[in-house]
Amino acid sequence: MHESIDGLLELVSSLPVEVLYLLVGAGAAIENLFPPIPSDMFVVAGAVAADRGLLDGRIVFLVAWVSNLILALMVYGAARRYGGGIFGTRWGRWLLRPEQLHRMSVFYREYGTLTILVSRFFPVFRVLVPAFAGISKLGFWRTAVPLSLASAAWYGALVTAGVIFSRNIEKLIGSLRAVNTTAGLVAGLATLLLLLLWWRSRHPEDPGE
Repeated sequence: MHESIDGLLELVSSLPVEVLYLLVGAGAAIENLFPPIPSDMFVVAGAVAADRGLLDGRIVFLVAWVSNLILALMVYGAARRYGGGIFGTRWGRWLLRPEQLHRMSVFYREYGTLTILVSRFFPVFRVLVPAFAGISKLGFWRTAVPLSLASAAWYGALVTAGVIFSRNIEKLIGSLRAVNTTAGLVAGLATLLLLLLWWRSRHPEDPGE
C-alpha cells in the first residue's frame, strides 16, 4: 500500500486540483458498489497531498464524506424500491425466504439505526447494510443519520491521520493496516455468525415456529 500511495502522489502532482478532488470522491464512493476497491487509499493519499500543499484537507474530507454518503443512500434507495421484486424471484427466494425477510425487517425496525452506525466501520458490511436497510423499508432518516455520522467519523479520522503522519507514510500505513486487519477479523467472525443464523432460520428445529 505504501508503494501505491507513493505512486498516487507522483501522479497527483501533475494533475489539476479539480481532477484530484474528483479522484478522492470517486474512490470513496465506488466502495459502495465494488468493495474490493481500496477507497481508504484514495482518501489517505488526498490527506497526504493536502499536508504537502497540493490540496485542502477540509475539502478532501468533505468530498470523501459526501461522495460516499450519496452513493450509499442511492444504494439504499434502489434496494428500497426494487429489493422486494428481486427477492420475489426464484433465486431471490432461495437467498432469503419470505419469513427471513420478515425477520430481517423486524430486526431493522428495532436495531437498524445502531446496526448501520456500527457496520460502517467494518469491511463489506458497510456496503451490505444500507442495501438491507432499503430492502427492510427502514425509514430514510433512520438510515441517513447513522450513515452520515459513521462516514464522517471514519473519513475525519483518515484525513486527520493522513495529515499528521504524511511525513511518516510507513507508520501511517502500518496503523491503517492494523485497523483494517482487526476490523476484517471481526467482520469475518460476524459473517460466520450471520451465515449460521441464516442457515438455522431456513431449517428451524420446530417447523411450527
